[in-house]
Amino acid sequence: MSPRTTRVPRDAVHHPLFARFYARFSVSADDKGGVGALRAELLAGLSGRVIEVGAGNGLNFAHYPGTVSEVVAVEPERHLRRLAVEAGRRAEVPVDVVPGAAEALPVKSEAFDAAVASLVLCTVRDVPRALAELHRVLRPGGELRFFEHGLAPGRGMARTQRALDRTVWPLLFGGCHTARDPLAAIEAAGFEPTAYRTFTVPEDGPRLPSSFCVLGTARRL
Repeated sequence: MSPRTTRVPRDAVHHPLFARFYARFSVSADDKGGVGALRAELLAGLSGRVIEVGAGNGLNFAHYPGTVSEVVAVEPERHLRRLAVEAGRRAEVPVDVVPGAAEALPVKSEAFDAAVASLVLCTVRDVPRALAELHRVLRPGGELRFFEHGLAPGRGMARTQRALDRTVWPLLFGGCHTARDPLAAIEAAGFEPTAYRTFTVPEDGPRLPSSFCVLGTARRL
């Protein structure tokens, strides 16, 4: 599958107000909400060339181990991309931040040893297409690391999530959808989950529509 099959404008994602809110909120969530430890868990043991989609403001970069030879970080939103470039300069591994969308990655096929999807599948416009692109750019047997929020296990919250997704939630939170099932989508895209766990964020506290998370690894078949 060629990245030229679907043309995506250079700044296909433009949420200037939400981007500024996210840039502040995400730092607080990392420091005070335990998300930084989850990022470290997500990236532990990676090596070789890595592609990260939806890199945001680059909060993952500080957690890449020294065994990673290069990170190509794709971020479509202009303000967040600028912050990611700054974070990349501070990282202990080489980071190249590039514009682009997950549905049309600007890289060659089978060029990476691992891929990272971190709190991004909720916002992409076409989840199957984005995962097909990750499948394309990974070498056979390459590893996908994922940390995503999605559909709640309880019927009541799941109904609430679906209602919010049809109305205000994507408008308020930069295109985010709460009722997607990232694990099912990853399996459907030709990846074999090898280990994962489900949990809520925050672990202790109120359950929000975005609280239900999964973190794990999958192998490209």
